[in-house]
Amino acid sequence: MAEGTSPSLLRDGVVLLGFGLMFVLLFRRLGLGATLGYLVAGAVVGPHVLGLVGDAESKLGFAELGITLLLFIVGLELNPSRLWKMKEEIFGLGLLQVAICGLAITAIVWVGAKFSLPAALALGLPLALSSTAQVLPMLRSSGRMRTPFGERAFSILLFQDLSIVPLITIVAAMSRNPADANAPPGWLLAIYTVLAVVGLVVAGRFLLRPFFRLIGNLGEREMFVFAGLFTVIASAAIMEWLGLSTALGAFIAGVMLADSPYRHELEADVEPFRSILLGLFFLAVGMVLDLGAIAERPLFVMAMAAALIATKTSVIMLIGMAFKMTWRQAFALGLLLSQGGEFGFVLFAQAQAGLLIEPQAASLFGAIITLSMATTPFLMGITRRFRTEPIAEGQERDGPKVDGANAIIVGYGRFGQTVGQMLLAQDIPVTLIDTDIEMIDIAGEFGAKVYYGDGTRLDLLRQAGASEAEIICFCMDGDQLDPDTIEGVHEAFPDAAIYVRAFDRRALVKLKNTSATAVVREVMESAVKMARLVMRGLEIAPADIDRAEEQYRARDKERLQLQIDSGDMRAARAETAKRFPWGNDTQ
Repeated sequence: MAEGTSPSLLRDGVVLLGFGLMFVLLFRRLGLGATLGYLVAGAVVGPHVLGLVGDAESKLGFAELGITLLLFIVGLELNPSRLWKMKEEIFGLGLLQVAICGLAITAIVWVGAKFSLPAALALGLPLALSSTAQVLPMLRSSGRMRTPFGERAFSILLFQDLSIVPLITIVAAMSRNPADANAPPGWLLAIYTVLAVVGLVVAGRFLLRPFFRLIGNLGEREMFVFAGLFTVIASAAIMEWLGLSTALGAFIAGVMLADSPYRHELEADVEPFRSILLGLFFLAVGMVLDLGAIAERPLFVMAMAAALIATKTSVIMLIGMAFKMTWRQAFALGLLLSQGGEFGFVLFAQAQAGLLIEPQAASLFGAIITLSMATTPFLMGITRRFRTEPIAEGQERDGPKVDGANAIIVGYGRFGQTVGQMLLAQDIPVTLIDTDIEMIDIAGEFGAKVYYGDGTRLDLLRQAGASEAEIICFCMDGDQLDPDTIEGVHEAFPDAAIYVRAFDRRALVKLKNTSATAVVREVMESAVKMARLVMRGLEIAPADIDRAEEQYRARDKERLQLQIDSGDMRAARAETAKRFPWGNDTQ
């Protein structure tokens, strides 16, 4: 049996990954996003088209772990300070959008499609959510992520992510599944949920942080990967054991660690697993879509997709104008968030398992989400002329607001602390990264927030906001950087200027011709200052002290240029020995 199963699994894996890769590349090229590519790939290889891969239900169950990991990462992004800064947009704009859109779409489904009220709620409320996976890349590619418009769109998406947990609880409370007949009533389920959340928060504060501190002291990345996955799965398993939402457990685990020094390291380590499993989830959703049921009622699918887009655009536009947006900005916001989202598939699957809707209904409304997602890039393109604000003569648009760090400092020892504190004194937002657990704890006692992680990793820098940062400073001790690392960082984040602390002259020569904006020897200026103080103590005239410094700097610059040009630390050694017998080429 094992011999027969293994080739089947390998074959299914090759087919799913191959078709997924092909369709995602195609849909990315067309500007339609990866999510649609995965869905279409799954439909093509599934039983209703080519039939190349079977047993979609078991793959869907496994792939739901991707949703769990996604909620964990969403939780990691919700540190209290960020929530408080954006509280009006998140809990004002976001709450109104989810509530009004959810109820309006529920009414359309209830009246127009003749579903029962519980079924209409199970279908209508999830349709209020938009596609985070589609909208955020569109904001980033257009350069609007850090503008007031981008902040409002992100705030709504953030509240939608927060609302996933109560929506899952609502659907679970309405379940008609006989297997859940002995389950507690909705009000008791809500109490259990609150108690479980409090328990997880307490456990996170007194168990998880010391646990990750121990892992961090070991200095092994693989242990962080294992620990991160264990935290997510263990939290989800506890909630499942209590009969509650596994997604809620993962979300709370993320929130517990959102304000910890290990946030960026965990996010970078878990992200690849989340991406792969989430892609597999959408592939499996595409496989289970009943294309026959959709083909029987194509007009219904198109009409409901049009109603969904029109309703969400109108409601979000009105809410945006109530929050003092111009009608053009509000219209653009409504169109951008008018599609259904990926979590609709999750909630439809749960509603189907709870016997609230038939499998055909889940397929039909899954197709409605898919169609609405496909329309967003086209709608944003054809309405650009109407959405663009006219600029009056002499009028300037508001510049981007800071939504994160302007500078990232890697290494917060004695060197990085000076750089960071001077930047903070000028109110420049800074993200601090280091691997020294003891130093991180000491810095925390003085009010500095230092994140744990290897700041030379591109994935961790990306999680820390390097794509939006203006400055990246490498202030680590020792000779830890090489030209390939600097060039890799520059290629990944071309808009960020790179500043590097060099251990000595050899490191300076090695890094001088890289894309770094500046490379600074760590002891150069302090040594020059001490020499000046010594000469002042010897009562040498200030003019002679200045002349001595100028001569030293000129000689040092000449020797350094010779070494850089030749790439050899011994370049022109004989010549420099004659002219500067006291010099050496090591500092």
